[in-house]
Amino acid sequence: MKLNLYPEERRGNLDLQKPTTLHGQSVRRRRSGRRRRAAASKSPSFRRSRSACPDHPKKAPPPRLCCLHTARGVRALDLREGPGEVPADGDQVAIHYYGRLAAKQGWRFDSTYDHKDETGDPMPFVFTVRAGNVIPGIEAAVKSMRVGGLRRVIIPPSQGYQNTSQEPIPPNFFDRQRLFTTIFNPTRLANGEGSTLGTLIFDIELISIRQHS
Repeated sequence: MKLNLYPEERRGNLDLQKPTTLHGQSVRRRRSGRRRRAAASKSPSFRRSRSACPDHPKKAPPPRLCCLHTARGVRALDLREGPGEVPADGDQVAIHYYGRLAAKQGWRFDSTYDHKDETGDPMPFVFTVRAGNVIPGIEAAVKSMRVGGLRRVIIPPSQGYQNTSQEPIPPNFFDRQRLFTTIFNPTRLANGEGSTLGTLIFDIELISIRQHS
């Protein structure tokens, strides 16, 4: 027969603080580890030590798009700050870019990383600041960048393609046709969809500057 040394425990009314008699001697049950921790957490000293602990450092808020003052409606997000110089009017700059259309589920219509030279290296897009042959949104974004920087810009139709001769122009014929037939679609423009059709998204990396002499 198994001897139950603590019959009160079976009935669920065992008082851990109350001495129990065993073989004529008074003994005290020790708390289990879980119960000791639970009781300790209720003590005033424990609560004071918890309140004295410093709060966890708050996470920095995610970066937000900001409007460029040099171009109305162009919004920019710096993905990487560059350590180099800032271009001036007349300087020749070389950039890499991913160009996407806000319409057509963000279709990527061009990328300089796909333009390879004879050695297989990607060829940057080169233009002169304020020469007037590049869409205004890209020029405004590059003018406030530093060499080595990476910036994402959202360009509204008023600062994007106004005609089919403005650069950058996709070298692939089918990409070029799809881009311009979407932006300059007369039927959809007449329906008031111009703000959706002509919005561009560019990721621009400023590679180098050749200063104007």
